[in-house]
Amino acid sequence: MCKSYSKTCLRCGSVNTKKDGKRKWRQSYKCKKCLYVWIAKSRKKTKVDVENLYRDFSTHKQTYAELSNTYKITVKTVQKYLDMKINSWNRTKPRKIILLIDTTYFWTFWLMLFKDAKWKEIINYKVVDYETNSGYYEGILELKRSWREIEAIVCDGRRGLLTMFPTIPTQMCQFHQRQIIRRYITKKPVLKPNKELNEMMNWLTRTDKWTFEIELENWYKKYRNWLNEKGMNSEWKNYYIHRRTRSAYFSLKRNMKHLFIYLDCFHELDIPNTTNWIESVFSHIKYKVNLHRWLRDDRKIKLILSLLNV
Repeated sequence: MCKSYSKTCLRCGSVNTKKDGKRKWRQSYKCKKCLYVWIAKSRKKTKVDVENLYRDFSTHKQTYAELSNTYKITVKTVQKYLDMKINSWNRTKPRKIILLIDTTYFWTFWLMLFKDAKWKEIINYKVVDYETNSGYYEGILELKRSWREIEAIVCDGRRGLLTMFPTIPTQMCQFHQRQIIRRYITKKPVLKPNKELNEMMNWLTRTDKWTFEIELENWYKKYRNWLNEKGMNSEWKNYYIHRRTRSAYFSLKRNMKHLFIYLDCFHELDIPNTTNWIESVFSHIKYKVNLHRWLRDDRKIKLILSLLNV
């Protein structure tokens, strides 16, 4: 007997039953043991609160199968209700803001966030194919059109991004600068010049611009000849032997005027020296999204935006 046909007899409790036609447009069943006939009750549609269902899916980390057992509906119905959820974004009123901007990668697309450091709120977002300066520029222009006055910007060290708005104080994230230097000289350098440069970077967040500039200039004078050492390759062309250390030094020199903006505006504005607030948001979102693997891109974006409350 097919499993879907097996019904329990209401009189004798036997499962040896069969379908027995329809009466009043409803399916009737007959027991083969006691020959009792009864009409199946009409099925009532399960009422599901879409908001609670999506909250369990996104915040409480329940999978499709777990939601199916909890709400007594099929997995396909769970997906249908989740797709019905509409994200609402409560836009804040125009006000003065200190803008944090950063972008992270979600396997097939990039998420660009704009966060207000004063009120710790996400005020804009963009789902983009790549991280570009034009994407940041368009997002900042959207904020300006919405009558928000940007007092300062905190961003990573993308080339061209620090000088995009010369009239707005732009602070480079000191954590990103440390990561740039770490890529060039590694986390545990072996050479003595690299060790000293790494020690300088360890107290970057605990010093001021004047002291750091002096220390960096003294380091350069001490190892100038070493940095300028050249070799010759097989094609009889000269090259710098310590190119990675030179790149680390010139990266600091190039970004020096943007590393301590938060101290220059200390009395007027409370500017953070890193974009760690956005990084914490990214880590939280990625943890929640990783719990629901193999989501389609549109459902993944919808989940991310619901976690951002936008």
